[in-house]
Amino acid sequence: MAAAVNSAFLRHYIHSLSQTPHRLKKRMLATWTPDQELNQVRQRSGADMKRKLKWFDLIALGVGGMLGVGVFVTTGPVALHVTGPAVFLSYIIAGISALLSSLCYTEFSVHISAAGGAFSYLRLTFGEFVGYFAGANIIMEYVLSNAAVARSFTEYLCVAFGEKEANAWRVEVHGLLKGYNMLDFPAVALILLITLCLCHSTKESSTLNLIMTVFHVIFFGFIIGCGMYKGSANNLVKPGGLAPFGAKGVLDGAAIVYFSYIGYDSASTLAEEIQNPTKSLPIGIVGSVIITSALYCLMALSLSLMVPYDQISEKAAFSIAFQRIGWKWASNLIGGGASLGIVASLLVAMLGQARYLCAIGRARLVPFWLAKVHPSTGTPLNATLFLGLCTASIALFTELYIVIEMISIGTLMVFYLVANATIYRRYVMVSKHPPSRVLLFLVFLSCSAIGFSLSWKLNQQWWGLSFFSASTIFIIALFHYKVPSHHSSEEWSVPLMPWPAAISIFLNVFLMTTLKMLSFQRFGIWSCLITLFYVMYGVHSTYKAEEMEMNNRVGEVTNVNSTLQPNKLDIQVL
Repeated sequence: MAAAVNSAFLRHYIHSLSQTPHRLKKRMLATWTPDQELNQVRQRSGADMKRKLKWFDLIALGVGGMLGVGVFVTTGPVALHVTGPAVFLSYIIAGISALLSSLCYTEFSVHISAAGGAFSYLRLTFGEFVGYFAGANIIMEYVLSNAAVARSFTEYLCVAFGEKEANAWRVEVHGLLKGYNMLDFPAVALILLITLCLCHSTKESSTLNLIMTVFHVIFFGFIIGCGMYKGSANNLVKPGGLAPFGAKGVLDGAAIVYFSYIGYDSASTLAEEIQNPTKSLPIGIVGSVIITSALYCLMALSLSLMVPYDQISEKAAFSIAFQRIGWKWASNLIGGGASLGIVASLLVAMLGQARYLCAIGRARLVPFWLAKVHPSTGTPLNATLFLGLCTASIALFTELYIVIEMISIGTLMVFYLVANATIYRRYVMVSKHPPSRVLLFLVFLSCSAIGFSLSWKLNQQWWGLSFFSASTIFIIALFHYKVPSHHSSEEWSVPLMPWPAAISIFLNVFLMTTLKMLSFQRFGIWSCLITLFYVMYGVHSTYKAEEMEMNNRVGEVTNVNSTLQPNKLDIQVL
């Protein structure tokens, strides 16, 4: 019996594969309307998520999600190897790019209050495949970054308990490859504990995050104040000056520390759980990016003031810096505070990643059981558990340096796509301009950004930089003049369009090109794998789901018509 079922399934699947070209043609560029996304697609989860969050919850979730990640994980290695004391300038550049991207996210989230974040925005704008591609990259970015951050939790906790060696609580396994041979069981325990907490309730998780974030901001203020007080301006210029690796080092550093701003986009995934999303989302998303950017820059500056850049520790940088200025008690305190901040950031990031996967499951691009929302807790239980186990598995083995640049390129690519989608939506879907004109502008803008970036990367040719800078400004200004933008004054929209979104496109392209070739190779392999999954599974699943829903709608209409038609016997009696 089982053999017959398996044989039938195999024949059915082979038949589906034979239909792949036809289904790809029909599904790759298929889009949904916001009304369909907010009603028809959302109902597939069974139960609705509960709207319990307010604007201050959103700010706390955004700030909490970003603070623990960047400054404690990336500042040390970037200052030591890439930028020198000018690491705070890298945070400023990355912060500007993140702010512009956050404006694009905010416009979408106000108009499309769905849990899918960038996945939903791009699927509604550019079609199913682009949305899926972005969603898969976001999930990859979240899982890898959460695993990396969880391992940093172990390092700072070691310092908090007075351990001198960052790997003191890890178990070395001989025979495994370097970078995968230090097993981190505390990181696994932390991830599993947070996973169980998120399965229980979003509101209680948000309240816990709010408490931790308040203490964390106070803790940041302590570090900044002490760093400024005990630091010396001489450390900013000695040895080698403010930027010993040059302007290139500062910009390369900006691309790496962009990893630190992962978190604000998870606030947009909570759109289905926010009271009054039209007002709360702009305050929460943009406000959290501004607050975090200011704190990052001051924290990086305080670290550069405390010790010369060539003495900054690659691991647990802030704790070791306080040890070197003679404040060992502060070093232990910072280890504990950093650990608390990392817990808060993991809580928010794991909250967001589950909602992304839930939305992709609703679209039937991954197995549908991942889209289910638990009726009593109002949380995407299956998605939360599945991604929690994946994150814990990676955190057990993989060192930070292996995944950090892979995370940055995935993040930058998704933000680049969202900025393009913002312009396309505003000028084509809202203002009703011809798509060809807007697409041509986006192609020219991207090409100009690539030209500038390659001129910078290849010996920094001044004529190339000047030409492509001027051409970028000219392209944006010409589009702004020739193609007017119309939008509703009742709902929040990105101001001064197309400039913020266009500059975001330019910066994301530029920061991507500063990453190493290995990052692009790994990204290429990942892109091939997720595309193969879409071709082998996703497109067939969504095609069949659409067929079933169309048949159901036809059946409902038929039933309604049959009930409205009079019975023959009734006619004869009449």
